[in-house]
Amino acid sequence: MDFYRRLVDYLHQHDITPHATLFHWDSPQTLEDLYGSWRSREMAKDFADYVTTVVSRLDDRITNWMTINEITCFTHLGYAVNSDPPHAPGTRVHTNKEVWQTSHHALLAHGLATQAIRAASPTPCFISFVDNIAVTVPISETPENIKAAQQAFHLCGQNGGIIFPALTGAYSPALLEHLGKDAPDIQAGDLEIIHQPLDAIGLNIYSGTYVQARDNAVNNYSDRQPGYEFLSFPVGYPKMYMPWLNIVPESIYWGIRHIGETLGRKDLPLFISESGCAAQDEVNDRGKVIDTDRIMYLRQYFKAAHRAISEGYPLKGYFVWSFMDNFEWAYGYDRRFGLVYIDYQTQQSLPKASFDWYRECIQQNRVV
Repeated sequence: MDFYRRLVDYLHQHDITPHATLFHWDSPQTLEDLYGSWRSREMAKDFADYVTTVVSRLDDRITNWMTINEITCFTHLGYAVNSDPPHAPGTRVHTNKEVWQTSHHALLAHGLATQAIRAASPTPCFISFVDNIAVTVPISETPENIKAAQQAFHLCGQNGGIIFPALTGAYSPALLEHLGKDAPDIQAGDLEIIHQPLDAIGLNIYSGTYVQARDNAVNNYSDRQPGYEFLSFPVGYPKMYMPWLNIVPESIYWGIRHIGETLGRKDLPLFISESGCAAQDEVNDRGKVIDTDRIMYLRQYFKAAHRAISEGYPLKGYFVWSFMDNFEWAYGYDRRFGLVYIDYQTQQSLPKASFDWYRECIQQNRVV
């Protein structure tokens, strides 16, 4: 805790307001050994106790709290049937129901954590839920394709089982129908706990999935999904230095619009809590990192965010992922997302061209 006190104090000294995430996938090994971490409801209760401890010790320094980051990544990518999941804890389970139960327990943890923050903080605080929604983007903005994208949003990724209950207090009926016996067990009172009043929603958006209207379309979710189909990306589609990072700037706009229209939460302020890209950054012979590809990516995504603002959507902030290069999960140090280049051997830092460009955007309060 002393480290975080010193870190937050340093931010305040430089007029930077901290927004703290309470869980970013680092489950205690002790709880994994004790009861299987997210496979047990006990994890939600223990998480709330942890949150109470953190908030009570840092509430004089932090008032902006994010409960849990990207539930999908440590549940649906941390547990799997008949294969080794790519993320920790990397546990094989017997049924898809068990996988969905882990994300349900994580939602409970979010709800209990929200209650714990408000109880532990003597000063008013600002609480957000952060989700990497799967954004459905109409291939063209005709009424038919827009409707198709809104229908598809329920069953794209884990939307219907994570962002829906968090913001509406109910799982998507379309998802529950699709899951059948694999739907999670929901105890009395669970949805009320999950659906806590929030001050904002944080959206982590990097890419999206194109959708078009089509009757009797065949999709992954059932033999027949009338009304829409998901469109695959062709081999030559432009992407950044990640296999999944197809460049879809419209995903920012449509992610925001889906919260307001598809989920009916136009009342809720939004942040883009993560958005950015990996690139093959190298220091040139002049000692510079000229990452024009990252500038191109961010410029187009910022323009999409500006469109949402101009249409009246309550977008209040945008956090670029990331300030500096870091250990990027399964990819280690190979994929660089930062605006600042890090020499991992010497720990020296070097602002990239995108750093200077982003500074101009901030200073001028516009896309430059």
